[in-house]
This record gives sequence, C-alpha cells and structure tokens, in this order.
Amino acid sequence: MVVKGEILPPGEPVRQFSVLFANRAGALVSLTNLLKRSHIEVLGLSVQDSRDATIARLVLSDPDTAEALFIEKGIPHTVCELVVVGFREVGEELIKCLDTLRCAEVNIDFAYGLLPHPRGLTLMAFHLDDGDFAANVLHSAGFRVLNQQELSR
Repeated sequence: MVVKGEILPPGEPVRQFSVLFANRAGALVSLTNLLKRSHIEVLGLSVQDSRDATIARLVLSDPDTAEALFIEKGIPHTVCELVVVGFREVGEELIKCLDTLRCAEVNIDFAYGLLPHPRGLTLMAFHLDDGDFAANVLHSAGFRVLNQQELSR
C-alpha cells in the first residue's frame, strides 16, 4: 500500500526499447522468439508501423540481457526510461493520475498499457518530459509507481 507523501523507494527505472525492423509478415514474431530463447519476457508492447519499417516499443523482463542481445545481433534500437503506474481501479485512478500530472505541469510524450501484472494491477507506461520528477509527484500523491525489479517476474 502506498501512503501519500511517502518518498519513492529506490529502484532501477523501467527501460523501454524502441526496436526498428522491416515491416513484413513474421518480423515481430521473430523478434519475440529471439527474446524468448534468451529467457526474456515481453511485459509491454506498442507497435508503430509505416510502409517500409516498424518500430516496436518493448518493456522487457531483463533489459540488460536484451540490450546485449540487440547489440550482438546488430538490431537497431534505442533505450529510454518510463514511469510505470499500477492501478487497482483503472477508470477513476487513471483520471486522477492524469490530473496529478497536469497539475504538476508534466507533459506526457506517449503512454500505453502493459501486459497484466501477476499482482492483479493494471499497468500504464508513461514517457514523460521529466520522469524522475513525475515519478516522485505520483508516488507522493499515493500512486503505485513500479521500478524494473517489480516488473520483472
């Protein structure tokens, strides 16, 4: 349970990989199979496609191993940090979360839902203009902000 005004506990921030690959049938399943062979679970996925290429935004269970794998295989990617918030009651809590960010004048660059969490939380990943500040604001307001260790199963 999160108590309003508490200090955000330490932990590694959640990292997102943006992976570029050809927009062709089977490309995404090839990528997920590569990750699976290295015992890396996909915890979140968002896909933006265009005519020739696709960018998959991935939240993974083992970001260090994933990054080494992408480098080893020559897979083009970038990494950024996300703020992940867990909700018990999505409707009202999401509105309160968005309003908390608005009041703190935090800009949301993009957001997407993650796969179900084993503790029954509905998870939203946010890329924000100031992630550290936003994570502390949300935590102080009583929201459950998860770090990488809490996501990795």
